[in-house]
Amino acid sequence: MEKKIDPTFISNFKHTLENCPYDLNRRYLYNADDLYLGISKGPMCYYDALVYSHYIAQGKQASTPYEQAARSIHDYAIQQLMLRFASLYPKEKMIGVMGGHQLLRTDAMFRQIVFLSKTLTEHGFVMVTGGGPGAMEATHLGAWLAGRSEQDVNDVLTALSAYPSFKDSKWLLSALDIMREYPQEKLPYQERLRYRYESLAIPTWLYGHEPSTPFATHIAKFFDNSIREDAVLTLPFGGIIYTPGSAGTLQEIFQDAVQNHYLSFDISSPMIFLGKDFWMREVPVYPLLEDLMARGKYRNLKLSITDNSEDIIRSLTETINP
Repeated sequence: MEKKIDPTFISNFKHTLENCPYDLNRRYLYNADDLYLGISKGPMCYYDALVYSHYIAQGKQASTPYEQAARSIHDYAIQQLMLRFASLYPKEKMIGVMGGHQLLRTDAMFRQIVFLSKTLTEHGFVMVTGGGPGAMEATHLGAWLAGRSEQDVNDVLTALSAYPSFKDSKWLLSALDIMREYPQEKLPYQERLRYRYESLAIPTWLYGHEPSTPFATHIAKFFDNSIREDAVLTLPFGGIIYTPGSAGTLQEIFQDAVQNHYLSFDISSPMIFLGKDFWMREVPVYPLLEDLMARGKYRNLKLSITDNSEDIIRSLTETINP
């Protein structure tokens, strides 16, 4: 039986594709230059803001099948590019960092994450986060500053401390200023430049009111948060470092625990908790996981907890290079 496509459907879909502000046929993952193209024209004139405004106007669940299809085409392209990027590195070199988006640039934990990420990046690891502010920004800032001196890092943290929260009007602009003042070493690679030290951010327009950190050299930004959450937890085969956070971080902990329990990807990746007081007393997830392990409710979990970044660096480097 011959199938006929309604010409109205084709016309509406074509109209949607022609008028959506995002690129459906991307050849590369985003970076700061892509997401913040046009920022000099005003706070809502750059690519990322325009896409977010369109996303809200069309509805988070997409008001038409044409818009939903367009978003799906975009996300499929980003997913394939993300997997291609990840394939450039050994799986065990991918390290995730999860933590609160409210963490201020002036907080001692922010500084600790920056130096931890910097050192791990210098050891050849690729840092992966959800790409937002707070602990996520600290991770990519550390990766961006890999290879630089401690004094450089201190100078950068001092400069950024003037705008501690992502809610500050110059939070994003201050980050872009730092990137210009402390540029990354670029390496030629096929048609597009790559960097001496790279990191991967995986944000989503679902939380588009929080700007994506520009410090990540590669940004896989999705419309569909479920794809994003899955990627954030499955790509870091080398392990995930959990820094203090709230509901989102807790969700990620237990989702990660399920994957490790069932060996969903044939391995159990380390679950490393940074901040003993927070994870043992304030939000006592760690004792709960230990108890569930002891009673056989969870299996295969590789748990550790510490306040010391050196413990994490030593553990991960010894695991990769015994």
